[in-house]
Amino acid sequence: MEIKKIKIQVPEGINLICGHTHFIKTAEDLYETMVNASAQVKFGVAFCEASSECLVRYEGNDHELTDMAKTQAVAVGAGHFFIIFMKNAYPINVLGAIKSCPEIVNIFCATANPVEILVAEDEQGRGVLGVIDGFAPKGIEDESARKERYEFLRKIGYKL
Repeated sequence: MEIKKIKIQVPEGINLICGHTHFIKTAEDLYETMVNASAQVKFGVAFCEASSECLVRYEGNDHELTDMAKTQAVAVGAGHFFIIFMKNAYPINVLGAIKSCPEIVNIFCATANPVEILVAEDEQGRGVLGVIDGFAPKGIEDESARKERYEFLRKIGYKL
């Protein structure tokens, strides 16, 4: 078995959600989930079918984001892996709906950070072992950093 690291650079202003799913209708169901969760979201979704034709299935309402999702799904190449690239919304706006989608097994990450997907590969195929999301902590926040966090959340409308 070989372990590989697939790097995913997330462009400025874009977020990604990736995880594990289990059925051919995932692409269509995630499309419906995304548009029902947020009217303004632009996105592309792709997932790696793990049986039958073993194709990368895809949907989206933004051509560029859909192409990004297809490219990264192929690069990861793990059975039942899915990835969504999105803009005009944050993962927090859609994660609850995605988690309740019947095909979703697990969410690996939801982020705007650079991501590394750790993949194991053997003669049967590939599977995701985990993800590296962003960077290691540099320390513990002090009172000034706490104040900045509080102000930021209120500035973007997530706290009163």
